[in-house]
Amino acid sequence: MNALVRDPIQWTDVGAVTDIPMRGSRRVPTADGDIAIFRTGDGRVFALKDRCPHKGGPLSQGIVHGHAVACPLHNWNIELATGEAMGADRGKGCTPVVPLRVEQGRILLGRA
Repeated sequence: MNALVRDPIQWTDVGAVTDIPMRGSRRVPTADGDIAIFRTGDGRVFALKDRCPHKGGPLSQGIVHGHAVACPLHNWNIELATGEAMGADRGKGCTPVVPLRVEQGRILLGRA
């Protein structure tokens, strides 16, 4: 007997990958708060809550470098894949990662 397996995550299309500039970001308002979507120089796409774990700065306004973003308030570097603070600030805070997938050039954000 085959059982249907349902994806427990609800996916919402929030735009095209090309809507986000290389080494840039976009803020997406949601019912759970603002989400920052980042596109790195190598074209990878990541999503985090749009709040730095240090002072709540808007990460979507930060500078994307490599696979990290620098908070615009106090320059904390946040790893895009994990939401973890980097360097001397490692272990001092974490920004929640938001499920994301790309299908046919469209960005889908996940919500459990």
